[in-house]
Amino acid sequence: MDGEELTEQETALYDRQIRVWGADAQRRLSKAHILVCGINGTTAEFCKNIVLAGVGSLTLVDDRVATEEALSANFLIPSDESVYGGKTLTELCRDSLKDFNPMVRVSVEKGDLSNFGGEFYSKFDVVVISCCSLSTKKLINEKCRKLSKRVAFYTVDCRDSCGEIFVDLQLHKYSKQKLEETIECQHNYPSFEESISVPWKALPRKMSKLYFAMRVIERFEDAEQRKPGEVSIADLPGVLKLKNEFCEAQSLKESHIPDALLERLVTDPREFPPVCPIIGGILGQEVIKAISGKGEPLKNFFFFDAMDGKGIIEDLSNNTGS
Repeated sequence: MDGEELTEQETALYDRQIRVWGADAQRRLSKAHILVCGINGTTAEFCKNIVLAGVGSLTLVDDRVATEEALSANFLIPSDESVYGGKTLTELCRDSLKDFNPMVRVSVEKGDLSNFGGEFYSKFDVVVISCCSLSTKKLINEKCRKLSKRVAFYTVDCRDSCGEIFVDLQLHKYSKQKLEETIECQHNYPSFEESISVPWKALPRKMSKLYFAMRVIERFEDAEQRKPGEVSIADLPGVLKLKNEFCEAQSLKESHIPDALLERLVTDPREFPPVCPIIGGILGQEVIKAISGKGEPLKNFFFFDAMDGKGIIEDLSNNTGS
């Protein structure tokens, strides 16, 4: 992301942002290439935010055809069926995003992201995936970590009124302000698989209950070979049975994962539209921090539940939480 300076046109367009985070940060943004796999309401909000911020390019991957159901959370899809009928989510979002900022290159890539090799992912500085299975998250994260260049990796999921973000920046160096002094720091991030492999009994007692609930739902979908979100209230007995098995195996009290929370997540696994801009906004903020190297990034899970309005950061890089 090093190289050319900002053009006069970029300097004029991003003047207010440059005043906030500086010309160097804006230059890094303008040279960054971002990949988003999986289009929903949350990633639509994220894409809007980074396009307005002025990233170099944005590539979208999702071959699903747009349906009326997608309109409830994804504001990038035109409401007229004569416009969206028969088109993929990525095609519609690409056309809308280009109107937000013509200076950002927005493109569509077709295919199954699991089949893309390392060479494909090496073209990007940031990879964000959503609407993906547990096995796919592990696979793509591992592909990114094997590259000779450092690629920032994120997963984001929103179910009902709950949201989760996972971050892997590998060895990330950044600067932050402390009083009038600039301090150089670094974080060493574990992979997604390493993070979720931390024994539950080793985690703090006040660990977010949403972390455990998301892992149970994730494992259930994987075991049943369901796509993310393909659960319903009819699956609750099976989900609760799996929860009890996990708790017994991990020496965790069953009450630590409330049945009511799991019931919420399977009753309506779709996104709750008001939560999308919250999760998408935080993800956009974190990606900008990672690209610019300014400000302390979260490490390495973020959870949000609209029921209590709390945002919680949990660090699963070792046996302690934040």
